[in-house]
Amino acid sequence: MPQALYSKWRPRRWESVIGQDHIVQTLRNAVTSDRIVHAYLFAGPRGTGKTTTARLLAKAVNCLDDDLTKRPCDKCEHCQALTSGRFLDLIEIDAASNTSVDDVRDLREKINFSPNLGKYKVYVIDEVHMLSTAAFNALLKTLEEPPAHAIFILATTEVHKIPATVLSRCQRHEFRRIPVTDIVANLEELADKEQLQVSTEALDLIARQSTGSLRDAISLLDQLSSTGKTIDLELAQTILGTATSQAVIEVIDSLLTGDPGVGLDHIHKALDSGSDVRQFTRQIVDYLRSLLLIQIGEVNPSNVTPEMEAQLKDQAKKINTPDLIRVIRLFNQAANQSRATWQPGLPLEVAFIEACQTLADPNPQTAPASPVSSGRPTPTAQKKQPPAEILSSTVREGDVNQETPSPGDDQLSSNLNQNWPHVLGAVRKEHPNLYGLLNSCQSRHLAGSVLVLGYASDILKNQMTKRDNVEIIQQVVSQVLGTEIAVRCVITTAKNNDIPTEVDDDGMVASALRDMGGEIVDIQ
Repeated sequence: MPQALYSKWRPRRWESVIGQDHIVQTLRNAVTSDRIVHAYLFAGPRGTGKTTTARLLAKAVNCLDDDLTKRPCDKCEHCQALTSGRFLDLIEIDAASNTSVDDVRDLREKINFSPNLGKYKVYVIDEVHMLSTAAFNALLKTLEEPPAHAIFILATTEVHKIPATVLSRCQRHEFRRIPVTDIVANLEELADKEQLQVSTEALDLIARQSTGSLRDAISLLDQLSSTGKTIDLELAQTILGTATSQAVIEVIDSLLTGDPGVGLDHIHKALDSGSDVRQFTRQIVDYLRSLLLIQIGEVNPSNVTPEMEAQLKDQAKKINTPDLIRVIRLFNQAANQSRATWQPGLPLEVAFIEACQTLADPNPQTAPASPVSSGRPTPTAQKKQPPAEILSSTVREGDVNQETPSPGDDQLSSNLNQNWPHVLGAVRKEHPNLYGLLNSCQSRHLAGSVLVLGYASDILKNQMTKRDNVEIIQQVVSQVLGTEIAVRCVITTAKNNDIPTEVDDDGMVASALRDMGGEIVDIQ
């Protein structure tokens, strides 16, 4: 019977473990220095190497190689027996199926027997968080007084469910999600060994779909290889259910043309034809994400075919970046809500209608109406000043001059506001893509001779902070204002519309609200 690829290519030596160098190095040092502890806890997401590392540790402590630095050697009798599943001193227990106190008591009765072949008996308890409270209490007694020949390795994806008394008796290791680049490199090597024809774009899609789980990524590649065809991006999208359907494209077209009735009709047809509402909503989010990446200048997003790229570029001209970000948030929220409602399609329908309204209203965040007078004096807003340590740390970093603005600074800020349309016009004429980024800033103000641009997301901020972009903006603003100006980009925590009208939009208080997390604590 053919082996699954993830079993066939399971690492046999420390060097083959992917993405967990911080754990591998610690365990190798423990083996080399013969400082093995009696209980380990391996915690982390599924498919990141917990069970594999546990088996390697069992291999290493029972390896017969005289050179401790070479353990596990994967050549000796014990290593070979463990690799083939014949090593009697490795006992793997699935806690999901053996949750009762009787199961743990049975383990305690057998643990005192000496190892059959090796130096240590290694007990690997997978999904240990599934044990009952009574079972944990029974296990605790064993962990407190283990025989010298026993090693426990507890593996879990939900470490918060492990009692603190058990945690305190284990050496804890946190496994991390594996980076996409590491997964792609491993899949390329595996595909070469298996003589599979796989495109780089398909491997990248598989890696991203696996969300940091190497085992999931290998399983997806195994699934695709069973088609017997060359695995390209289109095939991977179709088999994995990530291909952008025509219905998604028609929904986005209806959104951009402002026709909610037609868009809802496309949504209903897709759902009536059997599409899963959460998957369909996620496809919309993925498509909108690709639209955003195209809009801000990414040359070729990984999940976009050449045919789709031309279509995305055409659609990107019909929506500005701030509106697109708001629309993405609406659909992303709907994707998370679909499971929690008795009418699964409702969150998607509401998100689509709200998105249409967002694009139809040029000012979606209007200022609130003045409250009805209550007979008390009209309040004037006072805001919490940013903590002194924030200001001092900012000054130490040399990012922005946060000193009290001088009259000259006020005049410069006024000139900036008056001439901002000229700045946008100059940038738009020569650099259309950069104009979109500049126009997407949520806030702007001058701090001394530094123009601070506030963005709502890292993706926009990182695009703007590219050296060429910053140099162009500095040059244009300096020419318009007639003085040398530097540019700094930040993640903003407030928008201009969140700042009361009584507060100077270019002053220190407004700056504290936008860029430092300040908040109003009193109005007098």
